[in-house]
Amino acid sequence: MMLDFVISATRTGAAAMNKWLYVALHTAAAATFIFLLQRFFLSATLESSLLWAVVFGACAAMLAYKQANR
Repeated sequence: MMLDFVISATRTGAAAMNKWLYVALHTAAAATFIFLLQRFFLSATLESSLLWAVVFGACAAMLAYKQANR
């Protein structure tokens, strides 16, 4: 009986970690992509590229979080 609780809690903790890992990786990938696109392919300034990376990273984090909670 107690073993079932421990296994269930472990799976829940692992699922929560995987959810936050998914959100973090999605955020990092989106921010990196838009930064590289802006900076090197569109020749934007560093400040502009960083601003767009933060904005796109935040949007990607929100979308990934909503998707992970479905």
